Amino acid sequence: MTEDFEQQAEPPAGVGAQLRAAREGRGLTLEEVAAETRIPQRHLATIEAGDFAALPARTYALGFARTYAKAVGLDDGDVADLVRAELDAQQPGPRHRAAGFEPGDPARVPSRSLVWVSALAVVLVLAGLFSVYRTYVSPAAELPSLIEQERTEQAARAAAQRRAAGQAQGPEAVEGGGPVVFTALEERVWVKFYDAAGNQLMQKEMARGERYTVPQDADGPQLWTGRPDALAITIGGRRVPKLAAEEQVMRDVPVTAAALLARGRPAAAPAPSPTA
Repeated sequence: MTEDFEQQAEPPAGVGAQLRAAREGRGLTLEEVAAETRIPQRHLATIEAGDFAALPARTYALGFARTYAKAVGLDDGDVADLVRAELDAQQPGPRHRAAGFEPGDPARVPSRSLVWVSALAVVLVLAGLFSVYRTYVSPAAELPSLIEQERTEQAARAAAQRRAAGQAQGPEAVEGGGPVVFTALEERVWVKFYDAAGNQLMQKEMARGERYTVPQDADGPQLWTGRPDALAITIGGRRVPKLAAEEQVMRDVPVTAAALLARGRPAAAPAPSPTA
């Protein structure tokens, strides 16, 4: 009796037989295990028969066996080791291999919706990379229209300002509105420009048509020349009267825009004296 009990208590030989015994111990059929594990029933029968070489490949034999072991309450690591040992022991030969491959482990089988979501994610990533490239690597590809529009608007504003300046009448329209420029009307017109402290800004004989722009940051600029009649003056691009109509020596003449404009204005009438 003792020997019979010990023989019955010994585990079945082979990992396939152990899996079958565990399944039957749980009262499960192959069909029920196939539905739970999503492993084709014929592959489960092949595993229980220990014919692992008939499965599509060694990797699938190990994966199917692990999944089967979990379904029937066995340690999947121990079962995998036993499957490896049996695969190593089996001799290769011209055996029939299962036709086709039907994935069994649902954790390794992506659903159709997951495939579509993954494809959409790839498309979105590519679109984002392309947008980043156009924006940072090749920004000119995105901005030509904006740049051209800004240039057009700037040109329109400048034209409007020029029209407004042209329509203004009198010297007051250009007061403080631009640089003071002296232009020689004849050859060898000697001039000397200096500031209020006597520091020389420019001294030479100007050639005909030569121009000199008085620095706008100069402190109290002044002029010394013997040919004020040969110097044309503009302020902000508009012509103002010459310093003199004939040849004469003029020294310490203020040449700021305000001073030159004041020379062309009529003197203010004196205020009437109060009556007794």
